[in-house]
Amino acid sequence: MQKAFKDKVIWITGASSGIGEALAYELSKAGAYLVLSSREITELERVRSNCSVPDKTLVLPCDVTDFDNTDTIAQKAIDFQGRIDLLINNAGISQRALAQETKLAVDQQIMNVNYFGNIAITKAILPHMIERQQGHIVVMSSVLGKMGVPYRSAYCASKHALQGFYDALRAEIHKENIDVTTICPGYVRTNVTKNALKGDGTPNNFVASSTASGYNPKEFAEMALRAIAKRRKEVYFAKRELRGVYLNRLSPNIFFRLIRNYKLK
Repeated sequence: MQKAFKDKVIWITGASSGIGEALAYELSKAGAYLVLSSREITELERVRSNCSVPDKTLVLPCDVTDFDNTDTIAQKAIDFQGRIDLLINNAGISQRALAQETKLAVDQQIMNVNYFGNIAITKAILPHMIERQQGHIVVMSSVLGKMGVPYRSAYCASKHALQGFYDALRAEIHKENIDVTTICPGYVRTNVTKNALKGDGTPNNFVASSTASGYNPKEFAEMALRAIAKRRKEVYFAKRELRGVYLNRLSPNIFFRLIRNYKLK
């Protein structure tokens, strides 16, 4: 796997913690050049200093919802080594609130970060990849991009939107020799539930037991990178929750009867 990433230039958004941080460490060990982005400059510097080869790593602060500056940020990422071989769209935020109790501004914020911010970065880097006639785009979706559950209405909507966009994009740019990999994680032991937004937009500040029992970020990063190296189209990494994806697909009525009694976790 390490040979697949050695000396590749890889841009990771949401790189200051969780999955993005774990991916940065594994890719640095593999000898990649890294561009690390998020809004948290101090945390990005911490991640950079903990990378195996900090000198091959650029800290590039970026708010994916600052749409007016997306092209400028993308050009800075390209200028680091003159190219971007792999883009990993990982920035995201979750939700823990009933739809009826969630302010519309919160729905919009989640969509801006998870969907519009994600595709804005992709659209900014895509002309560069098309010009080079090579590249690989990875999007971090979720098993909730394949099903809807209570307390996650906006989050599920944003991930469903990503699935549709990147399925279409994959077909459109195949002739340009550019691959698209959609990764659908289940629970990973990160701060996703702690940082999730409640209905009024404030942080949840609670680590759910389901998240605490999920994949270790390092373990998840290793699995994800194996799939990326193989240029898989779509891949699921989930434990119990994967059964919900298949049940929703094969028997939606049974799935609905089960999920309507879902309790917030």
